[in-house]
Amino acid sequence: MNPNEHIHLSHSAQLAPPINRGSMVAQPWTSFTQGLALMKESIREPKLRLTPPWLKIAMERRRVLMALVALTTATVAYLWIANQNNWDFWPLKVIQLTVFLVLTAWLAAGFFTAIMGFLVELFADGFALSSRQVAKLSLSEHSKTAVIMPICNESVDTVFAGLRATCESLMQRSEAKQFDVFILSDSFDPVILAAELNAWSTLRDELQGRVNLFYRVRQRRTRRKAGNVADFCRRWGKNYQYMVVFDADSVMSGEALVTLAKLMDQHPSAGIIQTVPQPCGVDTLHARVQQFAARVSGRLFTKGMLYWQLGESHYWGHNAIIRIEPFMRHCALADLPGNGGLSGHIMSHDFVEAAMMRRAGFDVWLVTDIEGSYEQQPANLPEELQRDRRWCQGNIKNIRLSAEPGFAMVHRFMLLTGVLAYASSPLWLLLIVTSTFIYSLEYFLGHSVSDDLLINHYSDLWLVTLVLLFLPRILSFFVILYKKEQQQYGGLHNLSKSILLEALYSAMVAPLRMMAHTYYGLGLEWKSPLRESKTLPWKATYLYFMPYLWPIALLCLVTVLIAPSTLIWLLPVVIPVFLATPFAVITSSSYVGLWLRVRNLFITPEEASAPAVMQQAWYYSGRYTKLNRLLRWLRQPKASSGATAYHLR
Repeated sequence: MNPNEHIHLSHSAQLAPPINRGSMVAQPWTSFTQGLALMKESIREPKLRLTPPWLKIAMERRRVLMALVALTTATVAYLWIANQNNWDFWPLKVIQLTVFLVLTAWLAAGFFTAIMGFLVELFADGFALSSRQVAKLSLSEHSKTAVIMPICNESVDTVFAGLRATCESLMQRSEAKQFDVFILSDSFDPVILAAELNAWSTLRDELQGRVNLFYRVRQRRTRRKAGNVADFCRRWGKNYQYMVVFDADSVMSGEALVTLAKLMDQHPSAGIIQTVPQPCGVDTLHARVQQFAARVSGRLFTKGMLYWQLGESHYWGHNAIIRIEPFMRHCALADLPGNGGLSGHIMSHDFVEAAMMRRAGFDVWLVTDIEGSYEQQPANLPEELQRDRRWCQGNIKNIRLSAEPGFAMVHRFMLLTGVLAYASSPLWLLLIVTSTFIYSLEYFLGHSVSDDLLINHYSDLWLVTLVLLFLPRILSFFVILYKKEQQQYGGLHNLSKSILLEALYSAMVAPLRMMAHTYYGLGLEWKSPLRESKTLPWKATYLYFMPYLWPIALLCLVTVLIAPSTLIWLLPVVIPVFLATPFAVITSSSYVGLWLRVRNLFITPEEASAPAVMQQAWYYSGRYTKLNRLLRWLRQPKASSGATAYHLR
């Protein structure tokens, strides 16, 4: 018998509330060419909605951003052209310049986003949505919210540990009965299904009805997570005003959930409110570096994005609250017509749903000051690169919707930049190959191509590039000092060392990301990521990175044969690619991550003082037992003081 059928036959009365069927019908997409023809109307439509004060401000801010990016790009173009000694091989140099300017514009957009985030950190933004606006308000007694967690063949221990901690935190709030929690399973492994059912039954009994906990196994697993959420909306969406969407690794405090619902109550024009989930809870070196980077410099970029976007922000698909009625009416996703890789189901659904919600006249907000929203980082580099490639494929499909009538211009831009975020990698590779080829030809023909010449001749371009790359990190450091938060990051000395080491780590990872994004479709699988921290095996890791090695080795060989002195300029790319296997294996180790942890490197506030809801989640998942075993193995005298969060249970 199908295990799904067995579950429904034996537990149908307890698994879920009675179905209250609603309609969620997807409308066909406008073709790209027809959308371009209708673009004039599509661009004009947002002008009819200039009533919110924030929208006019946002439009002015975006014009400033575009002007700053254009000015920076034009300056770089002038410097590049002015430094050209000759225009030999001009077709190649035109390609080189074009690619360089596209990458400069991309870097400049991120740079000025971080600059604005820095200013918001210092002076705040009076137009942004904030948790402070509802801190002293009560949740409407008529408000009803569903917390939904779509899962598919996930680690049952991880899922239910986080969910139990969330429910227990919610139970401490007087508003707990206004929330229902749903586990929406798309699992098909019979062993996992049985474990899910047992874990749900145990947790439901422990909650004793103080929070309603439901479990549903979907019979027709179509359209992955987006289809899972849509199925919930059709069955029970009419019972609720709002839903908070989780990922399998999401954890949220009861206070954060109630704050989201109160914000929805107080802002009826809001369709989606997205929190900024803080990554924590994984102890490999790779994950800890990414957690540290997200906490230190990521804060500037998120607040900078909110500064430009305001009520036309991102939706990241989880740790966010959605107004259900307009979501059901306007955000059903039709398949993309046609055949091939750019047709079929929409994979990166979150950006598209945000664009559809805004098209319907509802705001999409990113709220950056809600504490108590958490997620996990991939435990190792190959897992993160595989995730990036999945997102890359989904974002490339979304480019077909960039001309969809009625979408706000900023959301069209998001769909396009969602592609550029990954297309920048092959563009960088093209720039490297083109530049190497040009300098090799010049060297071969007897032109002067010395290292000193390349450094001095392009010193102004080097300076601009370094400022765009590294100033956001420096500003993040100053923000932490200004707010006197350095102790949350291990103290001033350790924070400084961690920022420098993170910059070196990023320099090692960047070429590997470049190759991974260039090979985005190779061996790509859409499946649940690993939630457990295990050191990577050497052979499998070598086989994973082998496709990255040969193109770079070939480029090096050609360079050595034609112009060996120019090989030095390839070393920042060559060294990380050649060392990819040992680098990925070592950084996937929890032993190495914790060895640095007890030395107070890459410390985050969640490690310095673990939030109560995460303490519970880690306790239930058995993380404390594993951590203390590793810490005892390390035998570090600082473990008891530097890792206090690990010894709470």
